[in-house]
Amino acid sequence: QVQLVESGGGSVQAGGSLRLSCAASGNTDTTMGWFRQAPEKEREGVAAIGSNGKEIYADSVKGRFTISRDNAANTLYLQMNSLKPEDTAMYYCGARGRALWRLTLRPSEYTYWGQGTQVTVSS
Repeated sequence: QVQLVESGGGSVQAGGSLRLSCAASGNTDTTMGWFRQAPEKEREGVAAIGSNGKEIYADSVKGRFTISRDNAANTLYLQMNSLKPEDTAMYYCGARGRALWRLTLRPSEYTYWGQGTQVTVSS
């Protein structure tokens, strides 16, 4: 069983930065990712990272967001720079099932989820 707890959300102006953290417990030797969901929209993948450090990003955040993980501390991060109003959403940390290392941004392929942290970007 894996438990995930996000933190670091908040309100910023456009162009600002935030760093999200996801503290994990349990076996996280698998792909982990960040997702977001705006009101009345489906959850979408933002970035994912394998246990070997390989990363993938949604086109909408490439060059602005960076995902990273500290395996020793069992923590996942998302550094968000040059934030835009359209980045406003609830952000969730997700983990795939044990030993599922294929990188994917599809929420349906993730098993464990945190409770989310709100990010609001004003223009």
